[in-house]
Amino acid sequence: MWDRIIDQERVVETIRRTLKQNRVAHAYLFHGPDGVGKRAVALAMARALECSRNDAVPCEECADCRKTRRMVHPDVHVLFPYPKGTDEDDVAERIQRLGEDPYAAVDYVRRPSLNDPTETSNKQVMYHISRVHEDLLRPMSYRPSEGASKVAIITDVEHMNESAANGFLKLLEEPPPRTIFLLTTSRPEQLLPTIVSRCQRLRFDPLLVESIESALREREGMDEPRAAMLARMADGSYTRALELAESDDLMTSRQLVIDFFRSSYARNVNQLSDQVNEISSQGRERAKSVLQLMLRWIRDLMLYRELNDEAPLVNVDQQEVIENFVRRVPDANLESMIDMVEQAIHLAERNVRLSLVLTTLAHRLGDAMRGQGSDRLYVPMPEAELS
Repeated sequence: MWDRIIDQERVVETIRRTLKQNRVAHAYLFHGPDGVGKRAVALAMARALECSRNDAVPCEECADCRKTRRMVHPDVHVLFPYPKGTDEDDVAERIQRLGEDPYAAVDYVRRPSLNDPTETSNKQVMYHISRVHEDLLRPMSYRPSEGASKVAIITDVEHMNESAANGFLKLLEEPPPRTIFLLTTSRPEQLLPTIVSRCQRLRFDPLLVESIESALREREGMDEPRAAMLARMADGSYTRALELAESDDLMTSRQLVIDFFRSSYARNVNQLSDQVNEISSQGRERAKSVLQLMLRWIRDLMLYRELNDEAPLVNVDQQEVIENFVRRVPDANLESMIDMVEQAIHLAERNVRLSLVLTTLAHRLGDAMRGQGSDRLYVPMPEAELS
């Protein structure tokens, strides 16, 4: 089980040493970026705790190991925050998939619909006090029925509302015997300080690009160029790499970015109008995603300009296109282009009209590619003029 963890050797070694010495604390807080293995380590630790062999490495053969592997062990509880009214069968299916692949995007924060990765939702994802009582306080108050301990894996714990957090805090302050809590979060600063202080903290680091690429090739059977590209786009998150691999929009969006740059340079008003409409009509989140792809593309141009064929490109499969751009547009002010795209992302997040942001960006990028213009996408109005 431990050999399924990608990187995180420091964390894994700490936990295995703790298990071997039988010095397990009653609560742990696994914190770090999304998709880097916090849930995977929590599941591996739960399996080791319940294994009949009572060792740091689950035997994978005893009844307890078989049950934890299938996510049906009565003493291991996995919790997600989810919207009110969520179907219990849907929750059970997500837990089952988590057991099959602990890096999969199965939580309600990133995947409102388990079977449609493009679906979004405005429903609030939260742990409410009623859920904490029903799914945590009550079951964890009983003695273990089969295993050595009762283990609760509480994912994305920052989504506890105030009453739920205070209810959980009472359980942490006076934990029943033989109970262990494994909390995961990407935002520890949003937790109650009193909860954090009662946990042993373990920090998880972003994954190496090489490790993500290797895992994509070995586990997903992905070819080398695609695995290399997704690994560089994943920002250190294997879960993000899996989401990108699943997305049908990625390749379309990348081509849209290339076409947008070409139209901006050529000042092709008709094509730009079509491209602006295509990006803005699909919603603010899609537009922000396309702008993020623009940033990666420009950074690839900067790397290639400096390092040529040795450049560690994100869009590694588009090296010829990148090379042609650098050669044909030698005066492009790439630093200014990055500044302007970052400003566009900021404006999109502030609900400025997308078509206006994108149209202005296209004109400014056209200037920057010619080494002209400023690096300002817009000029804020002085406060004196607003009063």
